[in-house]
Amino acid sequence: MRLSKVTSALVAAGLLGGVATYYNQLDSSPIANAFAAAQPTAVVAPAVAPTAAANLPDFTALVDRTGVSVVNISVVHGKGGVDAEGIDEDSPYYEFFKRFGGIPNGPGMRPQQPSQGMGSGFIVTPDGYIVTNAHVVDGADEVTVKLTDRREFTAKVIGTDKRTDIALIKIDAKNLPALELSGRPGVKRGEWVIAIGSPFGFENSVSAGVVSGVHRALPNGQMVPFIQTDVAVNPGNSGGPLLNAAGQVVGVNSQIYSRSGGYMGLSFAIPVDVAAKVADQLKTHGKVMHGRLGISIQPLNQTLAQSFGLTDANGALVGSVEDDSPAAKAGFKQGDVIRKIDGVVVSDSTDVTSRIGNTAPGTDIKVEVWRSGKPVELAAKVGTLDEGKIAKADYEALTKGKLGVAVRALTPEERKESGKTGLVVEKAGGAAAKAGVQPGDLIVGVGSSKVNTVDELKSQIDKSGKTVALLIERQGRQIYVPVKIG
Repeated sequence: MRLSKVTSALVAAGLLGGVATYYNQLDSSPIANAFAAAQPTAVVAPAVAPTAAANLPDFTALVDRTGVSVVNISVVHGKGGVDAEGIDEDSPYYEFFKRFGGIPNGPGMRPQQPSQGMGSGFIVTPDGYIVTNAHVVDGADEVTVKLTDRREFTAKVIGTDKRTDIALIKIDAKNLPALELSGRPGVKRGEWVIAIGSPFGFENSVSAGVVSGVHRALPNGQMVPFIQTDVAVNPGNSGGPLLNAAGQVVGVNSQIYSRSGGYMGLSFAIPVDVAAKVADQLKTHGKVMHGRLGISIQPLNQTLAQSFGLTDANGALVGSVEDDSPAAKAGFKQGDVIRKIDGVVVSDSTDVTSRIGNTAPGTDIKVEVWRSGKPVELAAKVGTLDEGKIAKADYEALTKGKLGVAVRALTPEERKESGKTGLVVEKAGGAAAKAGVQPGDLIVGVGSSKVNTVDELKSQIDKSGKTVALLIERQGRQIYVPVKIG
């Protein structure tokens, strides 16, 4: 009877496989046979209670309605040709290639094999416009689109935008089932979403999960506040849609975080509002013009926020302002904390880079900054992002401690040669060292105040609270370093 209770408990706990193995080992035992004959047939409880199963979403109707708009994309890079494999004239093979013609362009040439790739996309207009990832079609010589009805089309690449990883392609077809991009549904952590695409070439595969996070910053996607999900996304899913439970497109599947190259529970999608803006510019102009203000920013943590007199860490800290930039003309200053853009609260530095970067150049915006303990509103006209220039989040992880530095003023010769002012750090100890301050760093300011002498530095430190924000320049780059002075 004791064994029966244990067995029932294991079955109810979902460990039936282990129990079956145990019985197999006892089958030849007379005791086991007698025990089995004496016991009534067990009733196995369902693995999931009906009430729990009833609460799980059913995506069948959604997939039937939206799956027909998802396409498989295959690309070819290089249409063939030849690669040189230099053969010396003294080689016995040289005369062979010469006599029998060899391969065009000279002896010792071997055929160049074209490379192939695959991805996904989804139709956004009935006349054949399709959204996918830029990395799926970038540099492709041939792009082939396969629909769910098995029709295949050669696609034309209308344009790509590497900064957001969005591309727009076009096939010559009509009356196609399209997914709507004009809606801007928001997403919340924990809500159900599904991905449809062609992982490893398995066309129109469906995977489901939940939104794990929003406004995620990735090193190679500073203009995109990525949506993080636990939806299974694998190579070949790139460019496919991320849909909510209502069948609305909420994102474009773009990247995975994986050590193995396959799904590990971390997948990232480009929000639909970013994708829609980029696709519209690609359709209209064939390229995307990104906006810029001409500032470098860094994330705002609680320690830095307190040093600037803020009660929360929402916003982004301005580390530097480029000369003659839109930000300089608008009156931005080093040490400003960007809190709102056009009246909408800024959550973090990624929020700033994505909103400014995806704003059309020439647009007038209003930016609220926190300066000297109070809000200040600035009016700016967004400029055009030059190649290689981007307002990015420069951040160095820092620890806490007491302030302890030995500094000296720049000599007249150093000031003349470098054109800079500030205090050179000779030695760093205590909190300064723990916070990352190093010998050779140049202390330019404290908070929004410049410092040129030891007395000025001491004065600013004395006026500060428990936390001070040191503006440090190192190797030509400036960042704020929060230090607890205790």
